[in-house]
Amino acid sequence: MIVVFALVALLVLSVVVAANWYVWRRLFRDPTTGPGRTRRLGAALIAGGWALAVGALVAERTGAPFWLQRVLAWPGFLWLALSVYLLLAVLAGELLRPLLLRLPRRRRPAETAVPHPEPVPAGGPPRAPEAPRPHGATPVAAPSRRLVVSRLVASAAAATAVGTVGYGTYGVLRGPRVKHVTVPLAKLPRAAHGYRIAVVSDIHLGPVLGRGFAQKVVDTINATQPDLIAVVGDLVDGSVKDLGPAAAPLAGLRARHGAYFVTGNHEYFSGAEQWVEEVRRLGLRPLENARTEMPWFDLAGVNDVQGESEGHGPDFTRALGDRDTTRACVLLAHQPVQIHEAVRHGVDLQLSGHTHGGQLWPGNLLAAAANPTVAGLERYGDTQLYVSRGAGAWGPPTRVGAPSDITIVELASRQA
Repeated sequence: MIVVFALVALLVLSVVVAANWYVWRRLFRDPTTGPGRTRRLGAALIAGGWALAVGALVAERTGAPFWLQRVLAWPGFLWLALSVYLLLAVLAGELLRPLLLRLPRRRRPAETAVPHPEPVPAGGPPRAPEAPRPHGATPVAAPSRRLVVSRLVASAAAATAVGTVGYGTYGVLRGPRVKHVTVPLAKLPRAAHGYRIAVVSDIHLGPVLGRGFAQKVVDTINATQPDLIAVVGDLVDGSVKDLGPAAAPLAGLRARHGAYFVTGNHEYFSGAEQWVEEVRRLGLRPLENARTEMPWFDLAGVNDVQGESEGHGPDFTRALGDRDTTRACVLLAHQPVQIHEAVRHGVDLQLSGHTHGGQLWPGNLLAAAANPTVAGLERYGDTQLYVSRGAGAWGPPTRVGAPSDITIVELASRQA
């Protein structure tokens, strides 16, 4: 097992090194005419960026002093996003390179012929002496077409990557936008038609997204005036000691029937038991493999799959086993993969997060390989699954092709 892990780690490291050498070659070596400052600065930029990125990841996972996490997080995590789009942009540039090299050359104007001077007859006026050429001066050769194309492609790739990451980061920091989804439930009574649940997941408070971001999320939710609030896991990336002040605005959440919380996988990296107690202190009600009867339907919640590592995994029987199956049931479960158990237990609607919608395109392709639904509403038998793209971001505070959201799920009665 150790040998397999070592081989996989070596393969991943080799791929990362090869990809970064390729990026350095296209952005810094090919556009220059020889060894010099530009190539050295490029190598230092790439090596330094990865050193900060690895440092940020290690600091977060090992619980390093929070000030150090914050120092490393911004440049380190942004470099992770930038490196992805630099590689993609450089690869896209390979499609343009041969086309640019084959463009017809612009013809230079024909040189004017300079006639040879006529010999001066004896006794005639002396010929003016030629201006002396500066000592050591040589004619400057025009750059080759290949060099010009390399500079053009490198500049375009760098500008595209920086612009993409910049816009994606702005999208996260401005706060999530509100989505509206209507979900009809066969068992929902007419009196509950139009019941509104604010679904928020994956806020990921941490060394990058702090108290100000939490306040934006709270203000956005409260402005929708929901009947119920569901916080569906991955609230934090850090301990209560470090992030308690950042999470404090959650005490301001307001809904007619209260706010509920279930754990996500990141809570188990951050001290799940302490966070469950903290959110309870802030006024949210944790549903730890538990169920509560709302006026017109049952609301249940199960722990995240990651909790199995601590003996606190999901227990669907405990949460749903003895309920009245004639009532509609809404289940809060962080990961979409929990839908299969929800179907077996007759759940009508499961609300999840976890995927971030892929967060950084083409990450949605990887997310689709690991999750039954990446984002949006889908049906599995008699059970519907809604997956939010999440309010925040993990790692890079950047989203590309997967904007953050808070979703207002409006329940509809078939009897209305």
